[in-house]
Amino acid sequence: RQHNNWIPNAAIKKIGEILGVPYIKVYEVATFYTMYNLAPVGKYFVQVCTTSPCMIRGSGKIVNLCKKYISEKEGKLSEDKNSSWIEVECLGACVSAPMMQINDDFYEDLTEETATKIFEGIKNDKLPKPGSQKGRIGFEPNKRLTLVKN
Repeated sequence: RQHNNWIPNAAIKKIGEILGVPYIKVYEVATFYTMYNLAPVGKYFVQVCTTSPCMIRGSGKIVNLCKKYISEKEGKLSEDKNSSWIEVECLGACVSAPMMQINDDFYEDLTEETATKIFEGIKNDKLPKPGSQKGRIGFEPNKRLTLVKN
């Protein structure tokens, strides 16, 4: 959380010195994991899952909303410098696809309508409750519980 969720180049160099490893090794780690950012991110840092399950279920529409509400270019701060977005690989909640992470919270079971409400919430500094946006609890089935019988 230090440095407003990004790692300046000077910090990468210092980390290498402290750990006794070359700068390039620290840089490799910092560029591999999406949890590390090498440039400033907004107060609201949106990560949209675009792996196959989320894409099949509509994450392309969520990406388009990011372009509309935040910035046309991935990784760029919004005009008000309040938010930024990136596409990421699997966030580990495929059953709730499509989904996105905003800071530390997951927003799951998204539709274009529910995602629009979330982006309006970012604009107004009032996010809705994280989790399933259709009221599902945990990873329960969409309708009713079923049992596989022989």
